[in-house]
Amino acid sequence: MPLANPEALAARQLELDRERTRRFPSLLTRKQARMSESPFAFLRGAAPLFYEILEQVPELAEGPAGEGWLAGDLHLENFGAYSPARAAGVDKRAAAFNLNDFDEAVRGPWRIDLLRLLTSLILAGRELGVSGPVALGLGARLLESYVAAAFQGAPAPAPPSSVVTLVERVGSRSRRELLDARTVVERGKRRFVRGERYLDLPPDTFAALPAALETYVQSVVPEERPRLDQMAIVDAAHRVAGTGSLGVLRVAVLTLGKGVPDGHWIFDLKEQSAPSATGLAHASELSPAERVLTAFRTCVAPVPRLLGTSRLGASELLARRLTPQEDKLDLRQLKPETLGPLALYLGALVGIAHARGAADKPTLPWSPAEQRDLLRRAARMASLHEAIYLEWCFLL
Repeated sequence: MPLANPEALAARQLELDRERTRRFPSLLTRKQARMSESPFAFLRGAAPLFYEILEQVPELAEGPAGEGWLAGDLHLENFGAYSPARAAGVDKRAAAFNLNDFDEAVRGPWRIDLLRLLTSLILAGRELGVSGPVALGLGARLLESYVAAAFQGAPAPAPPSSVVTLVERVGSRSRRELLDARTVVERGKRRFVRGERYLDLPPDTFAALPAALETYVQSVVPEERPRLDQMAIVDAAHRVAGTGSLGVLRVAVLTLGKGVPDGHWIFDLKEQSAPSATGLAHASELSPAERVLTAFRTCVAPVPRLLGTSRLGASELLARRLTPQEDKLDLRQLKPETLGPLALYLGALVGIAHARGAADKPTLPWSPAEQRDLLRRAARMASLHEAIYLEWCFLL
């Protein structure tokens, strides 16, 4: 099986990074610093390159049948805890754990999501503290659980201890803690702390925010829709977060919420564009933000609270309210004995999500041979990304 040239692909990644951060050039150094931490971190910030490789080497994109909505950028750190949409009898601090990022969502072959997730699992061996054989074994268990959920309707197993601990920990957090971590109170008024995480917005962007928030409110399901007076802007800033998303327009808005100074709400407005896997997927008639929202609502239950869409100038936005319950697993803190149950759990979550968004579900589940071949392709992608990562480090 031919492989693409790592040196050329490393140069291509540098080109993509410069293109991505062209509007905000100060973020290029931050993006490169985050991606240079490890091959896994590099993969997280290089989704467009991942799909360019699959177009260059189509044999790597082959595999078993099955199509529908994909997360598009599925890796180990795109699962996490969040506040679910409210339902009768649900504690307002209740937390759910599931797939939590659909920015790259497309309708396409299921195997593409699994290929990226398995590649991330193999590359994350350093963070997880496991050997290659153990990482491959975890990948095999993840696939088995995925197939049972996607094709046979098997429910997710009981959450592993690592997930239970995370959900319990975030459930005790308060809005005050969320605000104190991101804002300061000056003369009785809260504002975002300017620095690495929050930058000043251009005046024209700030001026357009009231209309953007009103559009967002109308997109929220009626039972969760906030009042417009609760959306009065207290402060707003350019939010610097993520790895692959560094370079897109991302605005944090502090609103009146339930009052001052500790009842304010924080909203995240994130620009959406064409997904990286466009060349391997079905064309969508939905706008970028509607595509992401539709995939989220289709594949995940319950969805995050107060999820909606908006527009800021020419930018399509996915909007949501940040809550104290949002968090993810720290891969470096996971104990070896928890990894097997976690692999089974994550595989089931993906299988359930794919089944919910299925467009073409094969009659027969993927065979052991097909699963093994997919895992081998992921191992090849991981080895190629290792080589690209080192070449890319030379170019920095």
